[in-house]
Amino acid sequence: MTRHVTRERPARGSPGPGRPARVAAVLAAALGVALLVVAALLSPPGQPSSTGADHARELAAAPAAERGAPHAIRAESADTSLTRSVPPAAVDIEAIGVSAEVDEVGVDTGTGQMEVPQPADRLGWYRFGPGLDAGAGSIVIAGHVDDESGPGAFYRLGELEPGDTIAVTGADGETRTFQVVAREVHDKTEVPLERYFARDGAPRLTLITCGGAFDRDSLQYHDNIVITAVPA
Repeated sequence: MTRHVTRERPARGSPGPGRPARVAAVLAAALGVALLVVAALLSPPGQPSSTGADHARELAAAPAAERGAPHAIRAESADTSLTRSVPPAAVDIEAIGVSAEVDEVGVDTGTGQMEVPQPADRLGWYRFGPGLDAGAGSIVIAGHVDDESGPGAFYRLGELEPGDTIAVTGADGETRTFQVVAREVHDKTEVPLERYFARDGAPRLTLITCGGAFDRDSLQYHDNIVITAVPA
């Protein structure tokens, strides 16, 4: 079952719905932590390349009205009441063998990081962004690539290709299907966070995990892998 979280505003000074870039500024750390012993035994299967990046950028820039959406919610808006939110409850991706439950997550006020659930077989939906019924913006679901127990739910996320389908079941019991249009790989210092956490632009699903080489000193992966998908 989805863990429902009270929709309080983040503490003063912590990233909120109007500051998506700050929310995700340390997403790399939240998603990249893994024990050294795991890194020695496991590595994400292959190093994917980016494909469809232009399409992903166009979706972020597209006015929602041109796609039949009732309104666009600006990323700088601080009013969470503007977003009608049906939380994702489960994600199924047949192409890579994913069937995972989704928790509602916000911001860790102690670290300023986006929360990511443990154990690694669970995923987290950023509850200050759009829900499944939103007419605009990026629905963000993040997950670990692995942890001390082994591969995480998004261990094979980098294998997804344009055309693959993603089924997301909401808390309302309805399953919505998305089609992958882009796979992007970024150095964690160069991730375009404003685009991925935007609350405007065309409606789209954004899946995020870690990838690339594992840094044994910082115990973090070097890259982030981001999948963009649109309603099928």
